[in-house]
Amino acid sequence: MNIKVKVSDKVTLANNLPLSVIAGPCVIENRKETIELAKNLKKICDSQKVKFIFKASYDKANRSSIDSFRGLGIEEGLEILSEIKQTLKIPVLTDVHSVSEVNIVAKVVDFIQIPAFLCRQTDLIVACAKTGLPINIKKGQFLAPEDMNQVLKKAKVSGNNKLTLTERGASFGYHNLVVDFRSIEIMKQFGYPVIFDATHSVQKPGGLGDKSGGDRQFVLPLAKAATSVGISALFVEVHKNPQKALSDGANSIDLNMFKNMLKIVCKLDNIVK
Repeated sequence: MNIKVKVSDKVTLANNLPLSVIAGPCVIENRKETIELAKNLKKICDSQKVKFIFKASYDKANRSSIDSFRGLGIEEGLEILSEIKQTLKIPVLTDVHSVSEVNIVAKVVDFIQIPAFLCRQTDLIVACAKTGLPINIKKGQFLAPEDMNQVLKKAKVSGNNKLTLTERGASFGYHNLVVDFRSIEIMKQFGYPVIFDATHSVQKPGGLGDKSGGDRQFVLPLAKAATSVGISALFVEVHKNPQKALSDGANSIDLNMFKNMLKIVCKLDNIVK
């Protein structure tokens, strides 16, 4: 069973359809650079004939330090996402952290994301499901893949069947994540589109003390492996200059790496499917 989830008129996700891409910065740092990045990502995806969803967070509620940059806030952040959606004619995704934000976000975005740390928060899942929008639920680093079936049920009994699941690695000791690629196959058995988050999977949560570290050199190998298993979409955090990113810079990639990676994974996806 391969359930199709329509994100927009141009983008439909399913495990047996050609690979789509969800890409953008971890957090919106400012309007100008975020819009410019969206334009460049769209241009690269168009060149490879890949369906593209832009992602960015208006607020990062889960940070290592109280001093960490969280974003521009919901009002300004959603204004920027709306502008990107309208001017570039592309669907947009953002994550929500509280029930009170859900209906506000739903008026702007095409795709709502539930962060990994919040994937068992029943009230949040129910509120997102009741918007009727597609929902991407990231698998918690602390959950087995089969546990996500119970998460899916929370959304389904709330009247929403437009669901996707994202693999983003599992906790392995302290400050480290590993990807068990059996997880992708197990979650695909539920029938819903499975997405692979190639950049958060190489993150080292809290690894630098007051912020997370990461091993971006492993983004491409993991993206290749996941694509070879067969996924509906690849999730990637991209920044113009990852070394200067205000969030998740250590595991983000730049535009050149993104472009090269896309060429490779598209070829693999074509072979697999």
